[in-house]
Amino acid sequence: MTTAGAVTWDDLLEGEQLAHVETVAAVEPSVVTLPEELDARLRDALPFDTLYTHQRDAWDAAARGDHLILATGTASGKSLAFNLPVLDALAREPKERALYLYPTKALAQDQARALAELRAPNVRAAIYDGDTPAERRWQIRRWANVILTNPDMLHVGLLPHHDRWADVLHNLRYIVVDEAHVYRGVFGSHVGNVLRRLRRLAGVYGATPQLLFASATIANPGELAAALGGVEATVVDRDAAPRAKRTVALWNPELLDAELGLRASPLGEASRLMAALVSRGLRTICFAKSRKAAELIHRFTAQRVDTETGARLAPYRAGYTPAQRREIERRLVEGELLGVSATDALELGIDIGLLDCAISVGFPGTVASLRQQWGRAGRRGHGLAVLIASEDALDQYFMREPEMLLGRKVEAAILDHANPRVLDGHVRAAAFEAPVDDDDRETLGDEALERAALLPELKLTKSGYVWAGRDYPAAQFGLRSTTPDTFAVVEGQSGTVLGLVERERAYSTVHEGAVYLHLGESYHVRELDLQARTALVTPYGGDYYTQAKKETNTAIDETLRRERRCGLGLAFGRISVTERVVAYQKKSIRDQATLETVELDLPETSFETEAIWYLPEPEQLDGLEQMPTLLGTLHAAEHSMIALLPLWAMCDRWDIGGLSTNIHFQTNRPTVFIYDGHSGGVGITERGFNAFEGWVEDTARMLEGCPCSDGCPSCVQSPKCGNLNEMLDKAGALMFLRRLVASSTFAH
Repeated sequence: MTTAGAVTWDDLLEGEQLAHVETVAAVEPSVVTLPEELDARLRDALPFDTLYTHQRDAWDAAARGDHLILATGTASGKSLAFNLPVLDALAREPKERALYLYPTKALAQDQARALAELRAPNVRAAIYDGDTPAERRWQIRRWANVILTNPDMLHVGLLPHHDRWADVLHNLRYIVVDEAHVYRGVFGSHVGNVLRRLRRLAGVYGATPQLLFASATIANPGELAAALGGVEATVVDRDAAPRAKRTVALWNPELLDAELGLRASPLGEASRLMAALVSRGLRTICFAKSRKAAELIHRFTAQRVDTETGARLAPYRAGYTPAQRREIERRLVEGELLGVSATDALELGIDIGLLDCAISVGFPGTVASLRQQWGRAGRRGHGLAVLIASEDALDQYFMREPEMLLGRKVEAAILDHANPRVLDGHVRAAAFEAPVDDDDRETLGDEALERAALLPELKLTKSGYVWAGRDYPAAQFGLRSTTPDTFAVVEGQSGTVLGLVERERAYSTVHEGAVYLHLGESYHVRELDLQARTALVTPYGGDYYTQAKKETNTAIDETLRRERRCGLGLAFGRISVTERVVAYQKKSIRDQATLETVELDLPETSFETEAIWYLPEPEQLDGLEQMPTLLGTLHAAEHSMIALLPLWAMCDRWDIGGLSTNIHFQTNRPTVFIYDGHSGGVGITERGFNAFEGWVEDTARMLEGCPCSDGCPSCVQSPKCGNLNEMLDKAGALMFLRRLVASSTFAH
């Protein structure tokens, strides 16, 4: 498709719905020749003779023996950058080994294919994951020199049985961690420990592997490499790859009811736009947040086009068999398919050929993810990237303030490997793998040694702390939760375990009668068995959703930082949160009307976590100090701040909780708490503490711009409010936040 033909979408980008359109100029690549010292046979096998300068920078860092993190845009050739040093090492010495870690099986498949196509000398690559048949496993350990796996397999399959992997560990030269930005929050905190355990065991077998990380563009690549691997890494983040010209459009579905904040369906808008694009022969990918949404967009789009075009459309999501996914990927790459509606599963680096347009339905949660999705557009020439907004507060904020999205730096990925709730399991696992002693401070960290002294299952011997418990500890916890205390969600008809829910979340998400979402599919919870710790669910196709009502209390355990910011006292520290789910409401999907309130009798849960809290000064609450205005003001400010915290920390609104009160028993004053929703905390609210002024300013701007008068889902109402969105005063919150912004400007 030539640039001349690019006007084929101009007439579609008109009308009320268009909040913003701009064109981003093309970027020319910056290239250098292949390194002189590259192995001659590898050079001959490569189908090109130049590298982008960032690929060359990565090569030079690896050649110096540095650990490395590469953080450049989608389609900038990151895979080649980390493959070159590995392939060069194997060409010279086939006995050396490399371990490649991927967050998903599909990515490992994709990378294995790409490696095979390079036909590099001496490379014997194999995938080792849960799907690998038992009889192949010992062969792979013996002959493969590039082993592609995932963190979960490393945690329970490789490290506890390291004696079987002695040869691999002894010859381990490189550990490659791709899509490193995915390892954040709880999952990232666990993976940080798994990598430290791997480095330590490699050391036991006499190897000191180099770490090569690849990440989407994030604000803190060096910090991320240090937090994940416990190493200092050279950062390569100047992207020298070419980029085609791109048109960017922000699309806001029509407002049907300003008071309720109800808009036309984003899925309907997406299918209309997609149908128009594919009918013009433009290859298009549409990203939706759930499987159901991806399937619906596919169905609506197919209904709007002729049969011939309809046959060239397909949905793509998790849950398909590997063979089905390969087939869709092949049809995309070869150009048979014109349109694909996908879940975020396709956002990661899977190579799906050359596309013209990328549509994102709903802001995917982080600017980094949105750029990954948009990076799919325009690989053949002028591309089109569109964000279709949902009614969510962040989406609507961006529609009114496009610069806040398009000019924004990407977020920082944060994790906390030393969170005791995460760390303890790994210290037990490490002691099972080999005695833990003072020499391990370098890899496992000082905190691991401190925890080892406190864990009852570890025994101090002459050679260090050893595991004295039964079974092997790695099998007792997974990498996705901070507590081993979990409920299994079981699909009633097939008996399949869909997932695990932490106990502190189970009562509010999988109580009896709840509508539970798993990978975008809806299920109805038939029974929550507190003894067996299971929630029995069946597929659900109804037209209501459920929201739990809970009573929450917070207690301050320890204040770690206290400062005057925005004219008030702001603190960061540790708190205990006690919750009790007392009822739930059934709400209509169509207009959010309450259909029924059902009482529940469930036990109380409590967990410790990190939080920020602030104490408004009397002058900041002037005119708002009477009840119920005071409570409504603080509650609305808390909700709207939670809605915008994901802009400062790479997290999801569901990772954060909050509580506001007109008088707190410890401060004796009106107080607002915002806390990490995961036991122990993973650094999300600390990021909020550090960026408090900008965070407050963003929130005030979001409230100012929302067209509703009394508050709606696009500003102060939250889908997860324990008080069912009662007592919310938008005007009071806006007045209060404006006063904070004024104090902050005055202070500067």
